[in-house]
Amino acid sequence: MIEELTEHLKGTFDLSFQQNKLLQEAFTHSSYVNEHRNESLNDNERLEFLGDAVLELTVSDYLYHKYPEFPEGLLTRMRAAIVCEASLSRYAKECRFDEYVRLGKGEERMNGRNRPALLCDLFESFIGALYLEQGVDEVRRFLEKTIFPEIDSGAFSHGMDYKTELQEFLQQKGEVNMVYTLIDEIGPAHQKEFVVEVVVEGHVLGTGKGTTKKGAEQAAAQNALVQLRGN
Repeated sequence: MIEELTEHLKGTFDLSFQQNKLLQEAFTHSSYVNEHRNESLNDNERLEFLGDAVLELTVSDYLYHKYPEFPEGLLTRMRAAIVCEASLSRYAKECRFDEYVRLGKGEERMNGRNRPALLCDLFESFIGALYLEQGVDEVRRFLEKTIFPEIDSGAFSHGMDYKTELQEFLQQKGEVNMVYTLIDEIGPAHQKEFVVEVVVEGHVLGTGKGTTKKGAEQAAAQNALVQLRGN
């Protein structure tokens, strides 16, 4: 298993591990250790603990520098979406880590190789092992091939609450009073479109349209953010 894993890492990610024992530990689930007590093995739980912290740091650092205009609240929400169980388990699958993890027979029978929580922990333990052997720069280089391209594509910015985002953006300079005003209704009753302005201290910051008033307010807030950031 370890030989195939090292070949996969080298061929796919140009990663060369010198400490095979550390790499093997990262891919050893506690269920496997429990069934092989006579082999003095370590499971990947300690590496998972470390990898979780390293991921939080490296992803936070990337978001901080990529989006200098984003407030703390928005950065926190984006990071949470990136390092959540669903995302990390998917990355583990995409990296084919599920093919190399060592599981006990019971865990294998229970389809543990496809269990999101297990795969999430596996991805984190690999990051922990990579950090221990090769440092944070190599972790970043690996993430540049896996997670960071998805961030750049905007995969984690969909569904954002633009009204909350605008409020947090403006409140960096103190409390503000935002008012969303309906200024027009276009079209027949069955196909109406609403036009809304967002006003702060008497100044119109943005205008938006939508098939609902709430949708128009979100569009107005998004438009205001574009204007304020100069995009």
